[in-house]
Amino acid sequence: MISTLGAGLATAASLLLAVPAAPVSGAQAVSVPPPGRITISVASVNGSGCRPGSAAVSVAPDNTAFTVTYSEYLAQAGGGSKPADSRRNCQIALRVHVPHGYTYAIASADYRGFASLGRQATGVQQAGYYFQGFPETYRRTHTFNGPLNDNWQATDQVAVGALVYAPCGAERNFNINTELRATTRNAAADPVSFMAMDSTDASINTIYNFAWKQC
Repeated sequence: MISTLGAGLATAASLLLAVPAAPVSGAQAVSVPPPGRITISVASVNGSGCRPGSAAVSVAPDNTAFTVTYSEYLAQAGGGSKPADSRRNCQIALRVHVPHGYTYAIASADYRGFASLGRQATGVQQAGYYFQGFPETYRRTHTFNGPLNDNWQATDQVAVGALVYAPCGAERNFNINTELRATTRNAAADPVSFMAMDSTDASINTIYNFAWKQC
């Protein structure tokens, strides 16, 4: 599915971050997503794991979530790989437009990818999230130990009391900062190991689930 020597198709993965924004004044929790259309576009993409044009986003028709897919996000080690190949990162800024009178938080994130890890290898997926103008304060890391040659999955869940919502009435980019790492005990002698997300498979992606409030 993915070439162990290629830096081609692959990647992403993940984690969840709570943002130290001020509470949304007067906001009321809602049990269902808002009516109307939600649009999300990629404002910018930077990093060694995602050149411009290699990340895409789509919104679920029922406004419950959005999906991010990457096409060139792979970290590998061993088999003579370069030291820089062992760590890839991606910073993506999203413009999220929601119906008037509503605001959102990220309640959970589901990460899926593919790993080929030898007995001496370890793969790491890490991510953090924050709204534009607010510092990143929480990161989560998932570690996978070899031997492993299969799809992997990780889910991050935010407790209801820890949800942080975008400021009402203000357009702030939603930033996702992710990282993939692959390490092996003997980089020169061990075979190639990698951590990746392969967007050629429709089931391999990252899904971010909304929580909603009325402003």
